[in-house]
Amino acid sequence: MLTTLTAQRAAFLIFAVALVTILGAWVFEYAGFAPCELCLLQRWAYYAGVPLALAVALAAPASPGLARAGLVLLAVLWLGSMAFGIYHAGVEWKFWPGPSTCTGTGGLSGGLPDLSRPVVLCDSPAIRILGLSLAGWNAVISLALALVALAGLRAQGSSSVSQ
Repeated sequence: MLTTLTAQRAAFLIFAVALVTILGAWVFEYAGFAPCELCLLQRWAYYAGVPLALAVALAAPASPGLARAGLVLLAVLWLGSMAFGIYHAGVEWKFWPGPSTCTGTGGLSGGLPDLSRPVVLCDSPAIRILGLSLAGWNAVISLALALVALAGLRAQGSSSVSQ
């Protein structure tokens, strides 16, 4: 498939994978795996990336320049999401400290809990799948989406020269 990847196909692939990923996050949440504050922040890349990828896919045939700019924006978005996923996974593995508002005791230093602070701790993953938490999987998926965007850029650049 990657040999026939066009800018439009790359954007549609990004749209589909990102949509399934955010839907999966919502399913895990519905199943009782409550997201922490960092998990919720990681979702913003999907909230922006899903409609952007669809718009790029729909605009690609009529506007190659717009498709190219959109794919660059998607690549940057997913690389940023990957970095954020790595940061969150590192917090979960205790490689570095996370925000004081959602790690350690989460504001539960004794006595009654502080209800203004998040209950779900960012340094305790709700679930691990094949050794990775959902934050780790976000990093992997985000990297894959960035690579698809870059491949779509490369394919779009080579196809516009040959036509």
